[in-house]
Amino acid sequence: MSKTMKKLAILGSTGSIGRQTLEVISEHPAELEVVALSAGSNIDLLEKQIRAYRPAVAVVMEPGLAEELRRRLHGWPVEVWFGMEGLKKIASLPEVDTVVSALSGVIGLEPTWAAVRAGKVVALANKETLVAAGELVMREASNRGTKILPVDSEHSAIFQCLRNETAFLRKILLTASGGPFRTWPAEQLSSVTPAMALRHPNWVMGKKITIDSATLMNKGLEVIEARWLFGVDFDQIEVVIHPQSIIHSMVELADGAILAHLGIPDMRIPIQYALSYPERWPNSLPRLELAALRQLTFHHPDYARFPCLALAYSAGRIGGTLPAVMNAANEVAVELFLSQKIGFLDIPRLVEEVMQKHTVHNSPDLEDILAADRWARFWTYKLASK
Repeated sequence: MSKTMKKLAILGSTGSIGRQTLEVISEHPAELEVVALSAGSNIDLLEKQIRAYRPAVAVVMEPGLAEELRRRLHGWPVEVWFGMEGLKKIASLPEVDTVVSALSGVIGLEPTWAAVRAGKVVALANKETLVAAGELVMREASNRGTKILPVDSEHSAIFQCLRNETAFLRKILLTASGGPFRTWPAEQLSSVTPAMALRHPNWVMGKKITIDSATLMNKGLEVIEARWLFGVDFDQIEVVIHPQSIIHSMVELADGAILAHLGIPDMRIPIQYALSYPERWPNSLPRLELAALRQLTFHHPDYARFPCLALAYSAGRIGGTLPAVMNAANEVAVELFLSQKIGFLDIPRLVEEVMQKHTVHNSPDLEDILAADRWARFWTYKLASK
């Protein structure tokens, strides 16, 4: 067991990853301590988390919600901050060792950037940070000696397979469940409703990532994330559909050997690994029973039925501000689909149209990326309104 208590700030503690992170912390109270929590607007759950985990600081996005939370916690030893500045402050707190970046969407970019610049260990579940600004963030992390540990199950699997094999890597095999519509014929996809798309066959996740899994955009975002995390070319990243979600990803090495990471589909396992690294801690989670597995199957993705995956590869290869534009357009399109303002197949159509409209800035800084994100959101709403 670790002798040093790790002190954590959790960005997005009321979301799916945030809640599961707190479950991991509850199982390892001698190793992990919560210093700061943040939420968007769910102050009911955040209040319960504050009372249970006793952080020194909490952050919500709106000043009115911050005031309400202060009122509810009157006399409780916690400071309540708000907004993006509050998120960046807790990501940089001197007493924090590790920042769990679990916000959904590009809103996680600025506080994750602040954590990197402050030299924190970053347990990264917010893939949009590396999609929008991978080159900038990884360069800054390298310059400052900041460790970025992946929390996504696929990237955690790759990270673990490469622990002693990085020099011999030939190819990353990034597995995908294929989502709920992997066997549907193309003509049926136009009838997909939000309720249908939110029923993922294997994983319990937040709404946005579940829709992204249904369109395969989530896998496209993970391709770009893998490019930056592991320093490989896009030609070295192959997506493989694996419906059982037992193999979380694989690596092919120079001699033809393939190393695979297997486990039950439970996000608490990669979360715990990011928090325990470089150690491994026991837990009470169910074990994978190999004899009970009937089959493990694999096939190539269908880029025609799921064009979001091809769009992500294209955006990643072109680079510059285009991945940020693609990501922002997708975030808006998913929001519009969930509110039933557009159809399922309109998601890739909108994303592609906004990408085609964009003039790429090839060497952007953080402000350029944030400006491209705002531009893409404006045009996605505008084009959707037509």
